[in-house]
Amino acid sequence: MKIGKETVPRTSICTSNDETIIIRGKDLAQDLIGKLSFTEYFLFLLTGKEPTDGLKAMTDATLVAITEHGLVPSVQASRMTLAASPEALQGAVAAGLLGCGSVILGAADKAGLLFDEVVNRADQDQCSLDQAAYAVVSEYRAAKRPLPGYGHPLHKARDPRVNALFGTAEKLGVAGRHMQAADLVEKVIPDIYGKDLKLNVSAAIPATLLDAGFPIESLKGIPILARTAGLLAHLREEQQHSIGFALSYQASKSSVYEGEVPDGFTSSI
Repeated sequence: MKIGKETVPRTSICTSNDETIIIRGKDLAQDLIGKLSFTEYFLFLLTGKEPTDGLKAMTDATLVAITEHGLVPSVQASRMTLAASPEALQGAVAAGLLGCGSVILGAADKAGLLFDEVVNRADQDQCSLDQAAYAVVSEYRAAKRPLPGYGHPLHKARDPRVNALFGTAEKLGVAGRHMQAADLVEKVIPDIYGKDLKLNVSAAIPATLLDAGFPIESLKGIPILARTAGLLAHLREEQQHSIGFALSYQASKSSVYEGEVPDGFTSSI
């Protein structure tokens, strides 16, 4: 049973012979190594086109914004994995990346779809972005869907990274309708949801990147790529000064057992 119609594996990304490695039509050794930054190369691999200066700079800015998150669950999982298996750096990185879900690092792609829906609604219905934002957010509310990219457990006012990214987009000249949609969604939330939820970084990332020309299908790759770099920093620190078992100990020390116990049993915790 096939998935899709293709029967022959095809790719436009890479080929090689005994002398040359070709990446997206370019000679890796002659045209790319030493010529492109990693961000430029990533975007070239992703799209098959050399990125504009605006897209390159905006991608750099978003990666910097979310590379480090402190001892969030994915970082703790990564450090505890390395403490338990010091030889498996790749396994520890993988353990951290598996924690990139809808609560931590997973809202950027969904927020991007929200903003794109607002922009498309305005085009299809030939209405203003304000009207489109109100309509789309109202539909989210009616369907009891959370709004991705709004609200933050710590930053009750706007996440400070939002204005930094929006300001960067303005300076680069890439600010456009997706950023406007993000602002307008924030504006209508109190009236529709009855809460004053502000933009967080997971909304600023897709809003700025989409306006800069980043492919919407690949938005989730930004937090994954950024988190990989952040995890490597935490894992180097873990190799130098291990806290993996301390993290595990703190969890077991704070846990409360609520199940039944045999008569006479006394907990040692």
